[in-house]
Amino acid sequence: MAHHTNPVLGIIGGSGVYDIDGLTNKEWKRVESPFGEPSDELLFGELDGQKLVFLPRHGRGHRIPPSELNYRANIDAMKRAGVTEIVSVSAVGSLKE
Repeated sequence: MAHHTNPVLGIIGGSGVYDIDGLTNKEWKRVESPFGEPSDELLFGELDGQKLVFLPRHGRGHRIPPSELNYRANIDAMKRAGVTEIVSVSAVGSLKE
């Protein structure tokens, strides 16, 4: 018999996603990874009864440039946090000539 658990949604987002409307029971927690430091602490919460974990891709305050992102640590930390599904949202802030 298969063991079914409720999904936990992981969101990896940029600078504009820090404040998720309707997110309750919010708590920032540090999650260790053997791959090094994730971009930031993870934000745990619930949105309309759905467990959710958010990771700011570039760290709060946009500290980490794209070339230095530790994507292995980010994905590993999400898995260790119990995330079963990941949505990664991105946008390009500027394309100046």
